[in-house]
Amino acid sequence: MLLKRWFTAISIYKDPRVIAILFLGFSSGLPLALTGTTLALWLREEGLTLTSIGLFANVATPYALKFLWAPLIDKLPIPLLGRMFGRRRGWMILTQICLMLSIIGLGSTDPATNIGLTAIFAFLIAFSSASQDIVIDAYRVEISDEKNMAAGAAAIVFGYRIGMLVSGAGALYLATALDWQMTFNIMAALMLIGTLTILIAGEPNIHIEPQQSVVQQKTTRLNAYLNWLKEAVIDPFAEFLQRPGWLPILLFVALYKFGDSLAGVMSTPFFYDLGFTKIDIANVSKVYGTAATFIGLALGGWLMAASGLYKTLWICGFLQLGSNLMFAIQALAGNDITVLALTVGIENLAGGMGTAAFVAYLSSLCNISFTATQYALLSSFMATARIWFSSPGGWLAEQMGWVQFFLITTIAAVPGLILLWLLTRPGQRTRTIDKKEAL
Repeated sequence: MLLKRWFTAISIYKDPRVIAILFLGFSSGLPLALTGTTLALWLREEGLTLTSIGLFANVATPYALKFLWAPLIDKLPIPLLGRMFGRRRGWMILTQICLMLSIIGLGSTDPATNIGLTAIFAFLIAFSSASQDIVIDAYRVEISDEKNMAAGAAAIVFGYRIGMLVSGAGALYLATALDWQMTFNIMAALMLIGTLTILIAGEPNIHIEPQQSVVQQKTTRLNAYLNWLKEAVIDPFAEFLQRPGWLPILLFVALYKFGDSLAGVMSTPFFYDLGFTKIDIANVSKVYGTAATFIGLALGGWLMAASGLYKTLWICGFLQLGSNLMFAIQALAGNDITVLALTVGIENLAGGMGTAAFVAYLSSLCNISFTATQYALLSSFMATARIWFSSPGGWLAEQMGWVQFFLITTIAAVPGLILLWLLTRPGQRTRTIDKKEAL
């Protein structure tokens, strides 16, 4: 009887809606590395300075700020595509077309002679990808029911990770055998997986508002956006700023993973400078590193259950600090694949554990009246700080050298630990939590 229930539960993954979500997750994850580590390696191979590569981290800003235009995508129909395919599918097809064109455009640029054009296409990819994520999230929720909601959430994460592996490790494999332009063209073609999925899948069966005049529609959308801005941004943020200790909390949110992010943004150019091949980086940094991250996430969850949130934050904070020292050891060891495996394994394991603990901490800060919106704002604030703070990493590495740079990234992890100490002093932690729970 138990086995029968298990097999019945597993069969949920054969639901066509869950399978569609899986492929859409792939479409969501694919563009991410193309403006991140894959792009960084290409730029370094083209001879760009570390300073320029570090500044390219800023093109990922749309991922952190996508909540600002999410209400417009949620309510605004696409005139032609919307009539042909429906509101959600119309938006999704538009964003995927933009992604394909932007990825092809990025691959056709020459970073060595026109870095500005490369940056424009990279930003367009990030903006289109962030917009696609908005639609995919809405589509996933609207086609799911109580029975397959959890399976859909798991499917989109699994598909997302596969997409990241393809545009990370897969792109490096391709670039070893082909040129970068052809590699980006193939990545653009793979976006068709999401397009074909959404063409086959149906439009969500949701309530459509009665037809209004054009003026009424524009007024309704403007009022809806202004109301959303007040309820989803201003009110939750104002509530948070009324809490005792809000400033050190925000500083902690910004700085807890600062050292980890500063090192991570330059890791791929660093491995390339040490003489590792694209295949080495793909196998160790991408495939093996992803597996280590999954293990770290699981260990972080277990550690929180065993020892509590704040002890886990302390342990993971010191592990993240120590993992940055491994990069300095790698710099001294040079082109040593064994040390590379050790460096990548420790860094991704510690990063995964830290992420699990940090997500739990962000969740604990949310007032029950504004749970989703405050979490979105806090996570966006964290992501924006991570992107902007890590962008000078290339300049630092260029000025100091790799060993000194990674020692600096180790020191950069200390302010987060100091802030954690301030937040966990006797009385401070209780006062912050009591304020949250009392509201």
